[in-house]
Amino acid sequence: MPVPHKTGTVKSKQGSSQIPPNAVKPLPAKLAKPAGKKKDDDDGTEMGDGTEEWMQGKTLIKPPDQLELTEAELKEEFTRILTANNPHAPQNIVRYSFKERAYKPISSVDQLAVHFLLDGNMLHKDSDEARRQRAKQGVQEEITTIESATAEAEEEKAETPAGGEEIGESEEGGSGERADSAEITNNKEQKLTNQFNFSDRASQTLNNPLRERGSQTEPPPRANFLATASQWDIYDAYVEELQKQEKNKEKQKAAPTKKEEEKNKKKLMVTETQSDDISKVGKVAKIIERMVNQNTFDDIAQDFKYFEDASDEFREQEGTLLPLWKFQYDKAKRLAVTALCWNQTYKDFFAVGHGSYDFTKQGRGMLLFYTLKNSTFPEYIFPTHSGVMCLDIHQGCPYLVAVGFYDGCVAVYNLKEEGEQPTYRSTAKTGKHTDPVWQVKWQKDDMDNNHNFFSVSSDGRVVSWTLVKNELVYTDIIKLSGEGAVMDGPEGLQLQTMACGTSFDFHKQIDYLFLVGTEEGKIHKCSKAYSSQFLETYDAHNMAVDAVRWNHFHPKVFISCSSDWTVKIWDHTINTPMFTFDLNSAVGDVAWSPYSSTVFAAVTTDGKVHVFDLSINKYEAICEQPVVAKKKTKLTHIEFNPVHPIIIVGDDRGYVTSLKLSPNLRKKPKEKKGQEAPKGPEVEIAKMEKLLSLLREPDNSGKN
Repeated sequence: MPVPHKTGTVKSKQGSSQIPPNAVKPLPAKLAKPAGKKKDDDDGTEMGDGTEEWMQGKTLIKPPDQLELTEAELKEEFTRILTANNPHAPQNIVRYSFKERAYKPISSVDQLAVHFLLDGNMLHKDSDEARRQRAKQGVQEEITTIESATAEAEEEKAETPAGGEEIGESEEGGSGERADSAEITNNKEQKLTNQFNFSDRASQTLNNPLRERGSQTEPPPRANFLATASQWDIYDAYVEELQKQEKNKEKQKAAPTKKEEEKNKKKLMVTETQSDDISKVGKVAKIIERMVNQNTFDDIAQDFKYFEDASDEFREQEGTLLPLWKFQYDKAKRLAVTALCWNQTYKDFFAVGHGSYDFTKQGRGMLLFYTLKNSTFPEYIFPTHSGVMCLDIHQGCPYLVAVGFYDGCVAVYNLKEEGEQPTYRSTAKTGKHTDPVWQVKWQKDDMDNNHNFFSVSSDGRVVSWTLVKNELVYTDIIKLSGEGAVMDGPEGLQLQTMACGTSFDFHKQIDYLFLVGTEEGKIHKCSKAYSSQFLETYDAHNMAVDAVRWNHFHPKVFISCSSDWTVKIWDHTINTPMFTFDLNSAVGDVAWSPYSSTVFAAVTTDGKVHVFDLSINKYEAICEQPVVAKKKTKLTHIEFNPVHPIIIVGDDRGYVTSLKLSPNLRKKPKEKKGQEAPKGPEVEIAKMEKLLSLLREPDNSGKN
């Protein structure tokens, strides 16, 4: 229905009379004069055309379809209320109510409709960008200010009334204001106000951002449960639960003590009461802890990632070690670091074994796992009843860790399972060693795809352990007999003594070949196929062999170190060592680098790390650096990271120090102009073969 058109009424002293719609509205006598010809009597100025258009009469034209309304209908008022509601906003939105379990319409609908949005920016007037813009627009600003000042002066002159005194005053005022405007234009340091509300910029406050009215959350799980329980139902439920517990106890091989049972019951109660939310919070807390540590040790992280010692350019044949993080655990301070091993899958993850090499100070031990992402606290902690002497992480299954103890036991820990007890453990019934286990090594899975590892001990046995279901099955590979050492037994029998194994290593390419170092200083080359004899015996050292390792690249080369202060490099086809290095102190451990066939590092009991590169210097170390604060601290073990140019070093005070190798300690062949440097294991084999050929030639000529 069209809106009715209301006509206006004119009231006078005589009364009010209705004006017909098509009538012409009369004009006052004063305004009836034609526009543009009126002269101002006061100032004598003639007004221009179009200045009083609003005074002219307007003709009201009645549309042909206008309704004919009565007086009462014209006086009737229609009220309209303007609201800010969006007519396009949907009014029938429903959401599911978990409380009432039904769909409910939503009362609050977002009525906001954005018609125009402009993201602006503001520059501080003292910033470089603002100065550059001012410099570009400086000429135009001066012109506009002068024009505005002159325009204002002319307007003021036109608005002043007639009269000599007033005109004089206005002229004086105009001239004064013009002078003031000229001063304003000349004064460039005038304080600028905000162009929107002309308030001082310092008094403005920030507006709080708009907030949404509601938020969606995941509802708690719901379930209907109805049951009637009698005494017999309760009794049957308890019986079923007892049967389940008995089955679980049968699965566990070693029955724990009462104290451990109580602890396990308490842990079970705690884990049952806790929900999955607690585990989520624990995961988030660990991430936050790593972020905080990354901020705290940011300078060390930057050194680890980017720092390269620039002074190496000025010393061609020497390098340095840059200390990075230091790993320590309060409960393992008095225990020596007896084993180190990097995880081959997670390159920042490594395991540390704690125990004691002193016979008179044997007791508890500890197995810790650290990551470079958090140096302040271990990721996993496993306290042990006996000292940990050795460990090895499985390459294919990074969560399986084989451990050897001082009491002769071997065990396998599974990091996926909860609890502090190992998944597998050897006992006296299952063929455990009678002396400390000095080294363990994982091997390839057997024919039935069962995991297996080897161990060597002071009792002279090299044993293979296979993980079959829930137990460890052992097989004696070889018994180390002391050559020429015969002991008189009862009734005049001649008993052959056993040699004490201290270390061993398996060949990288030939599966059956392995080396065993002994306390007598000899190294035996053995085969898995022969359990009664050695393939070769090397008179290596005058004291116990602390470590023996095959080269990662060259199939014939291995290295050994001993407490007799020496490190020796061997070709397993020759009985005499190819290189011998005297380090002036007992050598605790030695390791080949994973990136070069000629680089190795050793640690000594005087707290020094020695790094050698045979391709640079065949006679002495290119880096000899003390890495511990106290002089009496002995270094026990060293390991190269498989990817990053860092090493970790353990000492007898329970600390593990990470160090970064400078560029000179990891040199690669120089690239010739226009040619790419050859890469790959063949290059590393050729490097080592070149060194060995220099030493073999005189021997071969002598034999011929």
